[in-house]
Amino acid sequence: MTLTIGVDVGGTKVAGGVVDDTGAVLVQARRDTPADDVAKTRDVIIELVGELAAGRTIEAVGIGAAGWIDATRSTVLFAPNLAWRDEPLREYVSAAVGLPVIVENDANVAAWAEFRYGAARDADDSMVMFTIGTGVGGGIVLGGELVRGSHGIAAELGHMLAVPDGHQCGCGRLGCIEQYASGSALVRFARAGARQEPHRATALLELAGGEVEAITGHMVTAAARGGDPISTEAFAQIGRWLGTSIADMAQILDPQAMVVGGGVIDAGELLLGPTRRSYLDALAQRGRLPVAEVRPAELGNSAGVIGAADLARRI
Repeated sequence: MTLTIGVDVGGTKVAGGVVDDTGAVLVQARRDTPADDVAKTRDVIIELVGELAAGRTIEAVGIGAAGWIDATRSTVLFAPNLAWRDEPLREYVSAAVGLPVIVENDANVAAWAEFRYGAARDADDSMVMFTIGTGVGGGIVLGGELVRGSHGIAAELGHMLAVPDGHQCGCGRLGCIEQYASGSALVRFARAGARQEPHRATALLELAGGEVEAITGHMVTAAARGGDPISTEAFAQIGRWLGTSIADMAQILDPQAMVVGGGVIDAGELLLGPTRRSYLDALAQRGRLPVAEVRPAELGNSAGVIGAADLARRI
């Protein structure tokens, strides 16, 4: 049995774990992320790896980072929620811990974990995963390998065009799917509905203390579970947009499985129900031809650690 370490670096936390070759996390540790300090973030990763490696034979380290990673899986080109700019992370960490290191985008490592050990573990060739959180991320596996692109930044699924000249996206474009199928979009739809039809958002507004601008994603989920009409419709809206984007990927790639993950997936069928309906409606013209099933991710917050560790095993 070989052991590798996976590290998942986000804007608020650095999570790590020792993972065996069955995908099981044997030991875990975590730290807060000093997101505005490059050197301190690097030191936290090195400290965490040292703690996890102590007394164990570790083969390699995989790091999943929330940012754009270069084609050689060594440098963080840009991280929107961290201070990294052209950061040679692999070189620093490898020199400090004395182990081979690989660096990969956080959505890619989560997707790889779901392909290998999670919702798509029965697939042997291909999968597309959409991660629905504050924004929309993704990962693509074709031919049993992650699709990374010539510059290492492929599978930015949240920035496919959904609405020409639509809402402004943080990437600079107008109308990206991230603006219509994310957790942020869920809140925007719910607030708009509550503002226009407060009599249909009684439960939601009660949770928000009567203040429309105080509505959060957790409130929308809680109210929708209780049958609040505006909250339920907000989920239906993001599900409709997400389903059409998943259908686009089915038409382009024809994968074995479609996986939906990220924090918003905690809402379960509130999101998956309208997503699946929209997906199948968009593909109705394919008639009797098979299409990939839309499945919820299974590995939750452990996906980043498991995926990074498994990719490290393949160095």
